[in-house]
Amino acid sequence: MRASAFLYPWDVVGDPAAAERTAGLGVQQATLAAAYHSTRALTPRHPSRRVVTARHSAVLYPAGEARWAGRRLRPYPAGDWTGGEEDAFGAAADALARAGLEVHSWVVLAHNSRLGEEHPDTSVVNAYGDRYPWAPCVAHPEVRRYLVDLAAEAAVRPGAAGTELESLGWYGLAHLHAHDKIGGVPLGDAAQYLMSLCFCPHCRTGYDRAGVDPEQLAAAVREALAGAWSEGSDAYGHAAVERLLGAERAAAVLEFRAATAGSLQAAAAAAVRAAAPPGFRVLMHADPAPHRCGANAGVDPARVLGHVDGLVLPCTGGPRARTAVLGPVAAHRRPGTVLAANLTVVSGMGGSPGTLAADAAHARSLGATELRLYHAGLASDPDLAAVRAGLAEVAAPE
Repeated sequence: MRASAFLYPWDVVGDPAAAERTAGLGVQQATLAAAYHSTRALTPRHPSRRVVTARHSAVLYPAGEARWAGRRLRPYPAGDWTGGEEDAFGAAADALARAGLEVHSWVVLAHNSRLGEEHPDTSVVNAYGDRYPWAPCVAHPEVRRYLVDLAAEAAVRPGAAGTELESLGWYGLAHLHAHDKIGGVPLGDAAQYLMSLCFCPHCRTGYDRAGVDPEQLAAAVREALAGAWSEGSDAYGHAAVERLLGAERAAAVLEFRAATAGSLQAAAAAAVRAAAPPGFRVLMHADPAPHRCGANAGVDPARVLGHVDGLVLPCTGGPRARTAVLGPVAAHRRPGTVLAANLTVVSGMGGSPGTLAADAAHARSLGATELRLYHAGLASDPDLAAVRAGLAEVAAPE
């Protein structure tokens, strides 16, 4: 199975050994961040630093001024966390290519805290009126235009043979926020979804057009969540949402949100293809449950695979997790469709690099065609050794 390792440009820039070390894992590809959200990241092998603090969402290349001049929403340039390299993506891509790796861009889209802080009207608003500044609302026309143009620019970088688009859909409550303190009350999948429903003016208009009164919907959401604040909630799946909101109302809301995200996904994929050379591959990070929010946007597999060349699916968490995401998608594969099983290989982040070969074999039995390894720059030396051994076993003749 073809395998790719995720990397940040700062893992490579300034470290002459990084590209060869990555190629030595046995991967054929590097999935390299071109646009990314704020983060604090360890660089355990870099010769001159150990911690990178990316203080805000940014592009890791020089944004095109002609595209963005005069626009209220535009990408932010990276700060000094790129090691002073203006085109950190380009420099890292060149080094990785010289090591024999194919480079694909990694583009984070609807996840941007600075955008929400500077332009509050762009953010998701929950049923209580709280704004989520990290979550741009994908029903907002200006946000949609920004995301489509960002996808095209950040994906099609010199040296990239393809792209992987992350957070291309609804974002919601779940967020790795600084000093996060929202875990005190356990919220299951259904409650997370209800807390992620947006009630900004654009979404209120959308609900109304779908035949759902937005005020009544917000009240129903608050009523459905009332018990969770005292007792918690472990309700799971959209069937639980239907029980909480009523089947007809829940279905109408989901259809509005799925159609809104789906049209954005189609537009972004088309914009990338229009900007890219022939053969440029467009993948999307996704979850086959349409109500899901976050980095792996919820999708209708049949619909989205009409626009992209394949999906990167979250497969960490054991056989049940892999079955849940690969099973619903495999039936909709077309000739050449890529189904990439994304496996965390950082032990300190819940990954299991020691079981990589077995996990890959299980994923392949469920229809996976490729592997994604999160994350070569963050992993410890023992984790990387386990990855090398696991990929050698995967590559061995049966």
